[in-house]
Amino acid sequence: MRTAKKLNNNIDIIEKIKTLPALESFTENDLKELLRISKIVRYKPGDLIVKEGSYDGWIYYLISGRVRIIKKGNELAVLQRTGDVFGEMGNMGSSELSVSVYALEEATCLKIDISNVDGLPSENRFVFRYLIFRGFAEVLAKRLRITTEKYLRAKEEIERLKSEPR
Repeated sequence: MRTAKKLNNNIDIIEKIKTLPALESFTENDLKELLRISKIVRYKPGDLIVKEGSYDGWIYYLISGRVRIIKKGNELAVLQRTGDVFGEMGNMGSSELSVSVYALEEATCLKIDISNVDGLPSENRFVFRYLIFRGFAEVLAKRLRITTEKYLRAKEEIERLKSEPR
C-alpha cells in the first residue's frame, strides 16, 4: 500500500477526483478543503483495504482498479467503476464495518476521514456533509433496488419450486 502526499495541491489528482460522481458538484476550492482530510492510497492485488467487524472512520471512493466485497467469506460484489464507494455503512450510525474489501488488482482509492469534516471551516462543513450523505443515499437506494430485485427473483423461484409436482 502506498499513500500519495500533498493532495490539496496536486492538480492531476484534483482533476481525476472531479470525475467522481459523488464529488462532481464540489468547486475546486471545496475539493482542496476536502483533500486536506483525505488520502489517495494505492493498493496491491490481495491487499485488505477494510476488515469486516472493524471500526473505520473512512469512506473510500474507487478511482481505478477493481476491489472484491466479502461478507462472512462470501463474495457479494466486485466494484470496478470510478466513483464506486465502500466503507460508508460503518459511518452510518458509527457501526462496525459490515464487509471486508480486498484489492483484486492494483487499485487506487480516495479515502476521506469523515470524522474530520467537523474540523472544516463552517461554510464548508455543512455543504460537505450534505453532499457526502446525499451520495450515500444514492448508493444505498441503488443497492436497495438491486437487493429488492434479487429478493423478488428468489421468491418467484421458491414459489415455482413449491408448485412443481414431487
